[in-house]
Amino acid sequence: MPLNPSVYDQLGITEEELVRHMHDDIQGIFTTMVGIEDLLHLPLQVDTRTHFSDCITAMVGFAGIYNGLLCLHVPVKLALTFTSRMLGMDVDELNEDVNDALGEIANMIGGSFKHHLSRDGHEIKLSTPSVVTGKEYVISSGSSADTLSLMFDAEEEWFMVSVVIEPD
Repeated sequence: MPLNPSVYDQLGITEEELVRHMHDDIQGIFTTMVGIEDLLHLPLQVDTRTHFSDCITAMVGFAGIYNGLLCLHVPVKLALTFTSRMLGMDVDELNEDVNDALGEIANMIGGSFKHHLSRDGHEIKLSTPSVVTGKEYVISSGSSADTLSLMFDAEEEWFMVSVVIEPD
């Protein structure tokens, strides 16, 4: 879902520009931290309030001149792959390493993203990452009109990054 047009007006940026910046930031983080250089952005509109099954969601809140939440939604198998690549060792079960790895990825994406919301990024603070995992769960934050979601294909599986933005 796209963000509310008033948010783009306040940011002085188009949806296409923000999506391009986010894609570039996410690609850079995955190249550096996970060793995946060929993320494919899937131009799909997805309702982030949908049900997630056998996934892990890492979240970072932000507050300041804009408030919101950045979520990284990853299927368990792909989360294990990301963690294995980050740690340089085989990880084949959910554990604290997986939570820490996904929390760190979400934190890095949030840190990059907040610079698109303000001139120097200092007007926005990030929360400590939180991680939700389970067989079935629903994530609900903000309205779908205030959410930007990007789908990516990595290792022949998809994952999603969504951002909810509300002006202070």
